[in-house]
Amino acid sequence: MVTLLLDQAQLEIVLTRTERVLAAQREDIRIDRASIAKLQLTDEPTTWIRGVRAPGTHLPRLLSIGTWRSAQGRDFVAVRHGRPGVVIDLEGDERFSRLILSTRHGLKLAQALQLDDGAEA
Repeated sequence: MVTLLLDQAQLEIVLTRTERVLAAQREDIRIDRASIAKLQLTDEPTTWIRGVRAPGTHLPRLLSIGTWRSAQGRDFVAVRHGRPGVVIDLEGDERFSRLILSTRHGLKLAQALQLDDGAEA
């Protein structure tokens, strides 16, 4: 689905042209690493989607991509239904309070975040 790039300063969610259109995003999403509060692995990321889609695309039993708004804040969702993923809680980010993403590399992402946290301590 999306491509995740992680470096020492930020997590970047790279969207294809089609994904940008479906998500109503003009550019890739960049999140400051200091904003990442928690990462959870999940077998079914669709169960974590909360609120109302605004703007974005939801095709039942296929995909959900875009921004979802709820009383808890705005979430960026890029999920293919039935695939594993990650839920990333954010603190201090201007745009989003949570990211819900389908990815086969969730465990590697979690390990990379832990390794870097340990190196900074």
